[in-house]
Amino acid sequence: MPGGIAASHGWLAALRAWLLVMGSGNLLWEAAHLPLYTIWRTGTWRENAFAVVHCTGGDLLIATASLTLALLLAGHGDWPARRFGAVAALTMAFGVGYTAFSEWLNIVVRASWAYSEHMPVVRLGDFELGLSPIAQWIIVPLLAFAWARRSAPCRSKADEAGA
Repeated sequence: MPGGIAASHGWLAALRAWLLVMGSGNLLWEAAHLPLYTIWRTGTWRENAFAVVHCTGGDLLIATASLTLALLLAGHGDWPARRFGAVAALTMAFGVGYTAFSEWLNIVVRASWAYSEHMPVVRLGDFELGLSPIAQWIIVPLLAFAWARRSAPCRSKADEAGA
């Protein structure tokens, strides 16, 4: 039955898998790219640990808001069986867009953090945007969506035909 119990179990399993990969993937990424920021050299081990945990929490908030907005705009009651690609693409676009804005806001406007000389960057006008945070919002969500799709229960031919 489209939109019935099988569909609701599909989106719930997909969401749980997606959150698990987004959380663990972002935690690993934040720890791995910490040396690309100046806090790696200037902060204590506690400040570095706090930065990793704090940034991972922020990543999960951004990811959840991005997915929610994508589902509202392009989702389907039978997600992830339907409209999976559109939701994934929008989620990633929102994540990359917000990340670029946040990097600019926190580096240029607030001066809350800074890149080390090791951060690969791309120049956008007067601003240098770090490639690691942008890559993070492409690679981690791709892995999360791939795992989410594999984790959702398969629909039977009868379900797909609407029987």
